[in-house]
Amino acid sequence: MKIYRVLLILIVLITSCKSSKTIVVNSVVAKPMSVNNVTKKHVETGFDKNTLDAKLKVSFEDNYNKQNLTVKLRIDKDKIIWLNATYAGVLVARAKITPNSVSYYEKLNKTYFSGNFELLQNILGTEVNFTQLQNLLLGQTIFDLNDQKYSYELNNNAHLLLPEKQNVLFDVLFWINPIHFKLDKQELKGENQLLKVDYSNYAIIEGEVFPKNIEIRAKEKEKFTNIDIEYRSVIFNKSISTPFTIPKGYKQVVF
Repeated sequence: MKIYRVLLILIVLITSCKSSKTIVVNSVVAKPMSVNNVTKKHVETGFDKNTLDAKLKVSFEDNYNKQNLTVKLRIDKDKIIWLNATYAGVLVARAKITPNSVSYYEKLNKTYFSGNFELLQNILGTEVNFTQLQNLLLGQTIFDLNDQKYSYELNNNAHLLLPEKQNVLFDVLFWINPIHFKLDKQELKGENQLLKVDYSNYAIIEGEVFPKNIEIRAKEKEKFTNIDIEYRSVIFNKSISTPFTIPKGYKQVVF
């Protein structure tokens, strides 16, 4: 299997140091609110730590492969997203993303890529940036809610926001939780494509409401990709390192 595909989809498109961890249970019946109030409350829940150091359990499945990986995720907010994937304790791939660059290498086929966000834009068929990737991993909307006007309705006991002017290529939907105002779910729906990201559980860690489980479901015609992410450990505001050096002898991948 080409492990770099796992990392690319994770990018697109994720209890330690005696920190308290309490699972957030949704027992509140959502009541109508103004769209401005919902937007404001969601924006206020934005990740306010400087760094994240986490260990993830990642299950990946598509039409041809099924794989379980352990992934270390480190985020220097607004600067670096670093991913390190291992299988049975052996390093299989590593990626480093900054606001201006996307780089990875994978050991199975001894290949690497080093470039910019044009790679992901070509894969997705639409513009994507560092902030959107960071938000996806942190339970925030991939698009800034302040950038356009949204319509509002109650749906599945959540506050559903839809852009008044939808994207030409796909529709965008955001379901916001009525308790903590992080995301319950976000979807991008095109004519023959669907990307659905569910945040099924949250935990309170050092006062931060943080996703414990993320389920990513992607479909394009007959092709599907399922990714389940479980945050096993999370540490905030720790000094982190993000080493990345492409090994000698690796072949560059050209897309």
